[in-house]
Amino acid sequence: MNTLSHPEDSIDYITVSDPVIHADGMNKYTSYRVDCPADYPFLQNNQSPSSVLRRYSDFLWLYERLQKERAGSIVPPIPEKQAVSRFSPEFVEERRGALERFLRRVVIHPELQDTSCLQTFLRADDLSFQHAKSLSEKLDSSQHNGLDMSASLGGAGAFNLTPKNAAGIKKYIEALAIQMKRVSNQASGLVKKSREIANGLFEFGLAFHQLGQSEGEVLGSKLQLVGGTAETLSGMAANQADQELKRLGEPFRDYLKIIQAVKLALGRRHDKRVSYTALLHEIQTREINLHRLRMTPGSEGKAYSIEMSLQRYQAAAEVAREEYAECSQRVLREVDRFKREKAEEMKLVVLNFIMLEIEVNRNMERVWGELVPKLEGDNGV
Repeated sequence: MNTLSHPEDSIDYITVSDPVIHADGMNKYTSYRVDCPADYPFLQNNQSPSSVLRRYSDFLWLYERLQKERAGSIVPPIPEKQAVSRFSPEFVEERRGALERFLRRVVIHPELQDTSCLQTFLRADDLSFQHAKSLSEKLDSSQHNGLDMSASLGGAGAFNLTPKNAAGIKKYIEALAIQMKRVSNQASGLVKKSREIANGLFEFGLAFHQLGQSEGEVLGSKLQLVGGTAETLSGMAANQADQELKRLGEPFRDYLKIIQAVKLALGRRHDKRVSYTALLHEIQTREINLHRLRMTPGSEGKAYSIEMSLQRYQAAAEVAREEYAECSQRVLREVDRFKREKAEEMKLVVLNFIMLEIEVNRNMERVWGELVPKLEGDNGV
């Protein structure tokens, strides 16, 4: 893969290696060694190499923290949880590669590469890392249990905060997901057809071998040549299927995951909008109540309590407004970047696939062509 368009594929970047399966009582888990080179250009204050052990749940923590620390960013997809065959060598290696790709993408991500959670994940020792995870959980809990922002948008309909282009972005992503899914299905079908051709050629070759054994020496040898050629072509077709999966099937499956990440980024922006509009609704309600209490003799105590609550909500609303504005701008930057990179990557994927098909067909034509003079010869050799 072109490292200019896919710098996460470069071996000079962070590596995830040495998966080790551990048994902790009745529980088993796999740890991975994460190595960060010295003076890494995309990380802050990275002047010496580091090596840490992380398990899948740690990668998942990083993924979720990135969603919160940089709301509106298109966070690269992480491999999903799996309940069965989690410790088979094939699955462990596949997950290792996927986690490495995730981490490398995060490190070069313009919106994510300077996050504190990434620095912690890559640099912190075990004790410091567990403390950071515990601290982040407490922070999330305190934020959740803070001001009541559960008001529905039904009471805040007057606050029209949706950018005009937000609806267009959502429509574009939804349409793209449908079309990309269709192409991905067709790519999978193409790989399946290539495997069927490989199996068919193998059976074809086997049949000619058996037929050749039942014939005389001259004809039999020629028939066995056909069988041998078919078996050679079967291997070529099987390799073609593997390459089609790598060059076409896997990239389009990856695109679908990226599109889902875009949807999550849009969802984060929506969540920020919900929080802000809910606060505005609460402020409006308290202002009405405060005005009513001030007009009611003997309600000074209640009015003071409402006024203090109003000030807290006003302060929270200002923070929420800034977060919503920042998230909205980040989403716009991210979608623009997504469109640019998708166009470039799509072109490379299609070109790589076309070059593969040209090469395979030329080689198959050559193999068939080499068989012709052998069959036309009088001696059958």
